[in-house]
Amino acid sequence: MSDVTIRIRREPGCEDLPLPAYQTDGASGMDLLAAVEGTVTIESGAWGMIPTGIRIAVPEGLEAQVRPRSGLAFRSGIGVLNAPGTVDADYRGVVSVILFNFGKEPFRIRRGDRIAQLVIQRIVRAEWNESAQLGGTGRDSGGFGSTGV
Repeated sequence: MSDVTIRIRREPGCEDLPLPAYQTDGASGMDLLAAVEGTVTIESGAWGMIPTGIRIAVPEGLEAQVRPRSGLAFRSGIGVLNAPGTVDADYRGVVSVILFNFGKEPFRIRRGDRIAQLVIQRIVRAEWNESAQLGGTGRDSGGFGSTGV
């Protein structure tokens, strides 16, 4: 495992919120916090864009993935609608999270609540090599359940 340093900037008025942080030594993701004023409610079956109050400068060759928190998913049916969301190396806007309420009850978000996690990943850029033949496999064109139940 290699460490990387990423520049981060808090939005004005968000100095009270801690920066994203790993909660344990073995954690893959850093918790993202809600930078909302007061309380925001997401009704059952609805979604909302929740700001985190930070901007980041992801180095070239990396991406930051916004992923759901398993505890929120299990306890409240809350997920990240476009999971994983990607923060590209050339994006400098506010990192926000599109939360979806799959649960049956309204979900309330308060300032500082842990709403998602941010995972830093390396990127591999591919080039296409157009070919008349792809080479066979044991599976070939079988898909959507073709490998068994």
